[in-house]
Parts: sequence; structure tokens; C-alpha cells
Amino acid sequence: MPTIETEEHKSLRQAVAALGKRHGRDYDRETLWSEAAKLGYLGVNLPEEYGGGGGGIAELSIVLEELGAAGAPLLMMIVSPAICGTVIARFGTESQKREWLPALADGTRTMAFGITEPDAGSNSHRITTTAHRDGVDWLLTGRKVFVSGVDIADATLIVGRTEDSRTGRLKPCLFIVPRDAPGFGRRRIEMELNAQEKQFELTLDDVRLPAGALVGDEDAGLLQLFAGLNPERIMTAAFAIGMGRYALSQAIAYAKDRTVWNTPIGAHQAIAHPLAQAHIDLELARLMMQKAAHLYDEGDDVAAGEAANMAKYAAGEACVKAVDQAVHTLGGNGLTREFGIASLITAARVARIAPVSREMILNYVSHQTLGLPKSY
Repeated sequence: MPTIETEEHKSLRQAVAALGKRHGRDYDRETLWSEAAKLGYLGVNLPEEYGGGGGGIAELSIVLEELGAAGAPLLMMIVSPAICGTVIARFGTESQKREWLPALADGTRTMAFGITEPDAGSNSHRITTTAHRDGVDWLLTGRKVFVSGVDIADATLIVGRTEDSRTGRLKPCLFIVPRDAPGFGRRRIEMELNAQEKQFELTLDDVRLPAGALVGDEDAGLLQLFAGLNPERIMTAAFAIGMGRYALSQAIAYAKDRTVWNTPIGAHQAIAHPLAQAHIDLELARLMMQKAAHLYDEGDDVAAGEAANMAKYAAGEACVKAVDQAVHTLGGNGLTREFGIASLITAARVARIAPVSREMILNYVSHQTLGLPKSY
């Protein structure tokens, strides 16, 4: 694995950073999304033959990180091109690829992703959304919660379960559900989180879908699911690292300028050292994120799974600490709307909670990496 970024990656960072700087913290999501799409950033990970850039999650994570570092993150990048685009590119039918990938790449269409359920939480094995055949069609029934951007998405990639004809056991499957499908309802969840993308609870009441709505092989199960979940973790790490960098940059600028006792407060080690530590933690998290992206793009799903979980954990912790220290550095000003950092306190917590909690990642590492026994 390369430990130093290529010149192409450095150039990509610089270009995206310039785009983010032009839009800034008061960015308009639709305008930025459209411009990023025209520049080829949204589909940088998708195959060239379907209108994408031919890169991978490594390149897409750079785009999201740099936009976040400029204060203009696009949350739907985690969902639409990273999860849904990747799954369709790897496992979709030729018809699904032609219909969705060019539109996801050029930003004219977006797709949401629904996996979390009210009673399942972090346990994806308890998903109760089920699909059964009705002639050549599928009927999908169930509920989902905390689904981002359903109101602006053209369809939602729903994780359901079907019965294995050989064993009778339920296995995960993925279905593309159009926004206007009969029986597909949504209710906005009011959040304290200050984000442009809204959260929704979904209900699926015998939603009838054609056979072509099933993505990939009915028997592939977890393989297809984790093809989307690993990029989700890597991109969540990029989101968190970008947010942490933005908060840190605001704190550094303030610490250089704010003078109380004849010298800028950044000269005092009580201020300087925590900021330095926050920078180190963010850099270390980025290295793990780059490792995870490299492994995934190389096709090593098993190793990528471990690294993606570690990257998401490290980035979430680093982000929360960076935001907290930024607020603390600004003191009372850190809680004002003028400086715009206080709103990140809640947003930073998301990286510890979603798409999987820090405790479940520690469970994963305990069991899968260290070989320790399970308590559940």
C-alpha cells in the first residue's frame, strides 16, 4: 500500500479544496452538488463506461474530506455514489447499470439507502423487512428509520430479507424502490442535528416491485451487503476527518489572532498542545482511512472490512475531540452562531454513532481481529 499520495491524488485534493472554499460554510447543497457533478467529482469512483471517472473509494473519499474541510460536506455522497453506486456497479444487472450509474455520476439522480430498523438497531441480523415473490414480482414489507435524504432521492436501495428455498432461513437482499412506488411512505424525523439532509422513517406496505428491482444475485446475501457497508464506513471516516479539519482550522485562526495577555493565545501550551494533538489524531485517522480505501479498491473485501471499521472508529474519535477543542479554544465565542462551530458538536457525535456505533466496532475488532469470545 502506498503511504504517500500520488500526484493525481494531490491535484484532486487541491481542486476540490478550491471548490469547497468558493462555496464555504454557507453553501447551497443543490448548487454545490451540481457543480461537483459537472466537474466529475460525484462519480469519480464509478466505471468510465457508465459515465464515471474510473477511480475508486480512495478518490471519492478525498472529495468528501476536502469539501468537509472547507465547511461544505455533502452527506449524500456517502449514500448515493459510494454505497448505492458501488453496489450497482459491482452486482447490478446491465439494465440497472445503464439506468442508474450515468445519472448517479452526473448528479441528475440520487439514491438513498435504507438498512436501519426500529427494533434491529446495530444488529443487521434482526432485520424484519421481508420480500416474497408474487408471481414474477416482489412484495416488500417493513419499516426503516434514520434514512438520509429520501425526499431528494429518486429511489432508495432497501435492505430486505428473503427466504432461502433450501434452508428456510432469511437472507439479506437489496431492492431498488422508486420514490413514488405505491405503499412506500415516509415520515420526517425531527432532529436536533443541524444538517441540510433530513432524516426519515420509511414504511413499506406490500410495495410491489418488478423482478428487475432486485440488485444482484438473490443468493449472494452478505457479500453484496458488505460491498456497500465498507465504502459507507470509509466515507463516514472521510466525512468526520473533513469536519474535524474544518473545526481545527477555525480554532487555529482564532488562536493566532486572539490576544489576551500581550501575546496570541496560541502561544500558550495549554491552547497549542491540544490543537496539535487534535491534528495528529486526524492525520492518523486519515492514514487508516487511506489503507481501508486502498484495500477495498484492490478487491480485498475481508481486509478492507477490518480497516474500514478501524478507520471509522479512529475518525469519529478524532473528529469529536477536534470539535470539542475548537469550541474550547474560542471560549464563549465557540458557542456563538457568528463563528459557526457550536453546531458541529452534535454533528460530530454522528461519526461515533452512525452507521455503526463505536462499541460495535470494538466488538468487531475484539472478535474478528483479536479472536476473543463473544458475550452475545
